[in-house]
Amino acid sequence: MRNNPLAEKIINVILADSKYLVIEALQSLISQNSGYLVKAVAKSQEELLAWLEKIKSGILIIDASGLGISKTQLNQIKQQFPSFSWLILTDILTKTEFDELIKSGIKNIVYKNIEKQDLLAAIKSTWEGKKFFSDEVLDLARESNERKTVPDATVKLTTSEIDIVKLIANGMTTKEIAAKRNISHHTVNTHRKNIFRKMAVSNSSELILHAIKAGLIDNIEYFI
Repeated sequence: MRNNPLAEKIINVILADSKYLVIEALQSLISQNSGYLVKAVAKSQEELLAWLEKIKSGILIIDASGLGISKTQLNQIKQQFPSFSWLILTDILTKTEFDELIKSGIKNIVYKNIEKQDLLAAIKSTWEGKKFFSDEVLDLARESNERKTVPDATVKLTTSEIDIVKLIANGMTTKEIAAKRNISHHTVNTHRKNIFRKMAVSNSSELILHAIKAGLIDNIEYFI
């Protein structure tokens, strides 16, 4: 942590992500805020290592999984370049992955669907050495602190998530669910990922079986 993080006029930022639109959005957002400068963009692990070696210090905003960087490699890179402050971007995160990131000393993790002002707050907190987790990550943090396995019947889904479980059980596609609920395709996908994580399933068939056991849907109504 730096004694006076705001004293430096310009804070160098490295963006590391394989997705063009994510990079463009981040560059646009950061360029609108004085005090930060996107110094480099890395779209591979090799490019990332080269830029870290060259720039020496600053903020690294990275989707490690998108670059094919394993948790072991990520930890090694972090140890190799300790002068960088890390902000992890992710589309989805499991409890195990969250625990591994925390163990490696990373304490700033946000989902890519984060709102603009929250992302700016996350960047600021990262540089100041403060923790920042988006809401979805906070849920994982709470689960991690419980230190116990939650039975299927007590899995806590939101009202919206339960509705989407029922629509999935009815055989509706992501596009159809988005149209029916008047929400975006991206929002439906986020709900699906959160539901699958909470229910600890990997496909729709497993989801429906678990939902029946949990009493979320009636097995008379739904056919697998």
